[in-house]
Amino acid sequence: MTPIITLTTDFGTKDYFVGALKGRIYSELPNAKIVDLSHKITPFSVNEAAYVIRNAYRHFPKGSIHIIAVDSEQTIENKHIAILLDGHYFICADNGVVSLIRSNFNPDKVVEIYLPNSKTDYFLSNFVQVACHIARGGSLQVIGMDIIDIKSIQEVRPFINAERNQIIGYIIYIDNYGNAITNIDKAIFNAIGKGRKFEIKTRFYTFETIFSTYSDVVNFDIPIEKRNYDGKKMILFNSDDFLEVALYRSNNDTVGGASSMLSLGYRDTVTINFL
Repeated sequence: MTPIITLTTDFGTKDYFVGALKGRIYSELPNAKIVDLSHKITPFSVNEAAYVIRNAYRHFPKGSIHIIAVDSEQTIENKHIAILLDGHYFICADNGVVSLIRSNFNPDKVVEIYLPNSKTDYFLSNFVQVACHIARGGSLQVIGMDIIDIKSIQEVRPFINAERNQIIGYIIYIDNYGNAITNIDKAIFNAIGKGRKFEIKTRFYTFETIFSTYSDVVNFDIPIEKRNYDGKKMILFNSDDFLEVALYRSNNDTVGGASSMLSLGYRDTVTINFL
């Protein structure tokens, strides 16, 4: 069974780059199974790419191959590497992105890709050749030299004050709906909060309730024609257990989302005060 190859890029969807990358893969491996994770990563944002990858890769079978083409131009300071981690293969530039995929980063193998006959360009011949080589059952050992030291980005954890009655986090990702996702997870919230009442402060708004699902804001006992919940501000833990600021049934293309309507952006702080 041919392993799945996933693609995460900052190429966007307007240009031909994604199609050309897939064409390269199919030219080398006609029976390839390609899954698009995202092609709308903010250009060069390895933190955003890491958020997408770390929450997506675990849903794929072991042996899957993940190409991360974000800030991927090969230079003497941005080498191309291939990593075996948690039963998955990751092919990317040595720009720190893979260090953010797992909090306890301990790869089984890391190699610097060296393919003397490859052509390095926007369509990432190195990445394609390595991905197809692995998909055919090939070993990492033959595509490069083992390395130990790779670039690491230290994931910034939420700040907890000495009195342990406050958590200060920040927004790490804005999704397609305009929801603003923070780096505060449910485990930290429960460990510090211990069931206490709380206030969650964003730039201009304060919340006192965390919903379990988006639709929890709706009173389904009210007739449909009398409901008016679209755009309601809310806080919840999303499917990956990160605290998220959202608008119910938001739409960035029409009414806007939490990021635009509540003036929230990447790295903005979100503060939880336990009362």
